[in-house]
Amino acid sequence: MKLQPQVFTFPVRVYYEDTDAGGVVYYANYLKFLERCRSEWLRSTGFEQSDLLRDAGIAFVVRSVSLEYLKPARLDELLTVGLEVEKITRSQIFFRQRVWRGGDDGETLARGAVQVVCVKIGADAEPARIVSIPAAMRSQLEALQ
Repeated sequence: MKLQPQVFTFPVRVYYEDTDAGGVVYYANYLKFLERCRSEWLRSTGFEQSDLLRDAGIAFVVRSVSLEYLKPARLDELLTVGLEVEKITRSQIFFRQRVWRGGDDGETLARGAVQVVCVKIGADAEPARIVSIPAAMRSQLEALQ
């Protein structure tokens, strides 16, 4: 894992469960790889999703995703999943993400944009509602840009 201002990378090995019958990564699993990267990025900044949910009653949920598939990944390959924070607003974080094999200048397999929104998780019958990212958290995340 590597953390720099606006850039974070996370290694992902392709397992059998990630592939289709031909040994190629099933397209929907790229979304799981992107999610793992965002989760590890958040953890690297000092925030655990389970703590945010338990202590503040908040979570980050995907509002939109756009993903372009360029080349296939295959069984047993070691990939790198990266993100760049494009923008942080009062209640949202916008990411650019990429999956590639090889070094930092390796072959891009998929790339896209993900928008997450901070929501307050209510009681069982209450729907989640959009809320501001806690001020201290937002300041710390903005400092990484």
